Amino acid sequence: MSERGGRLRGQLHQLVREIAKFGAVGGAGLLVNLAVFNLVRHVTEVPVVRASILATVVAIAFNYVGFRYFTYRDRDKSRRTKELTLFLLFSAVGLVIENGILYTATYGFGWDTPLQSNVFKFLGIGVATLFRFWSYRSWVFRALPVRDAVPGAESFLEQRRPAPEPVRHRVGR
Repeated sequence: MSERGGRLRGQLHQLVREIAKFGAVGGAGLLVNLAVFNLVRHVTEVPVVRASILATVVAIAFNYVGFRYFTYRDRDKSRRTKELTLFLLFSAVGLVIENGILYTATYGFGWDTPLQSNVFKFLGIGVATLFRFWSYRSWVFRALPVRDAVPGAESFLEQRRPAPEPVRHRVGR
């Protein structure tokens, strides 16, 4: 196999692992989101979209911890303030996507039974997750730069140095 093919296979393997870790954290965050949403809906009189926004905020906090310390633990940690700011910014966009879908279903079409609310909440989470995956991996949890090999370093190592000439000692004159 060529070096390029091996490199592509390695990158694909790493992407699959990243997606699996993102999915594990996101799946747990989904459960947190839906549990808080349904708990708030059934225990309080908070309107559906406000309950959803509250649940999304709780899930965002949960997910940040999971992404930072599990999914992207090997990524650059030198700019945490910038990372958190970007995470919150992109999470807010995801919040708008997620809850915009629920808002449209609830207030635009009148679909507000508990089952309908959960279906559209879930659909909104799915659409927002696609956006979040792209934005988090592209902008928030940046990969550390790969250091390229110095050009010609391999060829330098492959070159053989000529054997040193033996030292000749003069004995007497």
